[in-house]
Amino acid sequence: MKTTRLEAFSDAVMAIIITIMVLELKAPEETDFSSLIPKIPIFLSYLVSFVYIAIYWNNHHHLFQVTEKVNGKILWANMHVLFWVSLIPFSTSWLGENHEASVPAALYGIILLMIAIASIILQQAILKHHDHDFMLRDAIGNDLKGKLTILIYVIGIITSFFNTWFAVLCYIIVAIIWFIPDKRIEKNV
Repeated sequence: MKTTRLEAFSDAVMAIIITIMVLELKAPEETDFSSLIPKIPIFLSYLVSFVYIAIYWNNHHHLFQVTEKVNGKILWANMHVLFWVSLIPFSTSWLGENHEASVPAALYGIILLMIAIASIILQQAILKHHDHDFMLRDAIGNDLKGKLTILIYVIGIITSFFNTWFAVLCYIIVAIIWFIPDKRIEKNV
């Protein structure tokens, strides 16, 4: 089966997730600029999450540009990724409202970690469904980027109980690492 329905569904889910996140942004009741200051952590958590969803969408797009066919395992693996991505609005809101609390920062990292693990499962399902010479195998290689991502997330989750700002910095570092899609895939698209 072709990838078009999977891609269309995933695009729609990502759009809904962004819509939910922006609807969580509440304007202050006051009308002066100083009333925006307490909203800065909420906006920053939204910004980081928006960037993450953009990264997931971009990388998902690139992944399925090279994927020639899908099966039931790939469809379920994709739903697994989308499940974890769908929790981003909840964790974003909780972290934004409680930016100095360790549990919201840890949960945010756990969700990001679970997305990374689910993405690896999706990637492996795609690889198993294609021939040995499938170009994605070469593009992924030893997946140093994926392994580094998991390590940094784990560091962020653990340190969230000691310093929430350092944990968030870890999550931002991973976003920077993934901001540009894998050029090896882009070259072959």
